[in-house]
Amino acid sequence: MIKVKPRGNESVQQLLRRFKRLCQREGLTRDIKRTSYYEKPSEKKRRQSRKAVRRAVESRD
Repeated sequence: MIKVKPRGNESVQQLLRRFKRLCQREGLTRDIKRTSYYEKPSEKKRRQSRKAVRRAVESRD
């Protein structure tokens, strides 16, 4: 769970911006977007295989 504590005179807008940034770093927004609609099993396999290829290319460098 992501928790954000206010620092000194930090405004609500700054606090919210910091919270959103932490959510993006944790990959939470990506997971929410992906699970917000139905994904066919074939699309899921294709996405996972592309992810594996990308990981293999990055590790080779």
